[in-house]
Amino acid sequence: MHIEKGQITVTRVHTCDPAQWVNKYADYLYGYTLSRINDEELARDLVQETFLAALERVEKFEGRSSESTWLTAILKNKIIDVYRKKSSGLLKRQEARTEAQDLDDFFEAEDGHWKVQHQPQAFGLEACNPLLGKEFSHILKQCMQKLPSLWLSVFTMKHMDEETTETICSELKVTSSNYWVIIHRAKVSLRACLQKNWI
Repeated sequence: MHIEKGQITVTRVHTCDPAQWVNKYADYLYGYTLSRINDEELARDLVQETFLAALERVEKFEGRSSESTWLTAILKNKIIDVYRKKSSGLLKRQEARTEAQDLDDFFEAEDGHWKVQHQPQAFGLEACNPLLGKEFSHILKQCMQKLPSLWLSVFTMKHMDEETTETICSELKVTSSNYWVIIHRAKVSLRACLQKNWI
């Protein structure tokens, strides 16, 4: 607690208790990782690595955030490392060929408009049925796993982790223009996959 000009300000300091980490946070951290990586074994490894890394720097924990927030931040950096390794910052030749073919499938070559059979349609989720939401999430996850590694990394960082464009470009070593192309193509591919498997 400290006093400023006659006012009392209470500062909450979070404590750190490594003995409780596994019981308190393992399930949450595992679910967080699995939703971004979709590899159970790797997700378990990353959670373990997170706990080890946190133990090594437990003395540096200042209590400005909760243990959960601090551990999640460490884990997030480890997930970004995985994205970086998978994508290598560059599109592989095979992926580049795939993306060109995908765009040819969806758009007219002459004017860039949607081909009639691939025009966007409503997904029918407006009714907000929880069971439909779960089924849709499952199909979306499957569609995301079909994306090339770099696309998946960029899309996940942008739309799940809500990272800034600058952070994504810096971490994955992509240019700003390449980033926007990847985001666009990832969305087009996901929409096509969802229309095929959901509607």
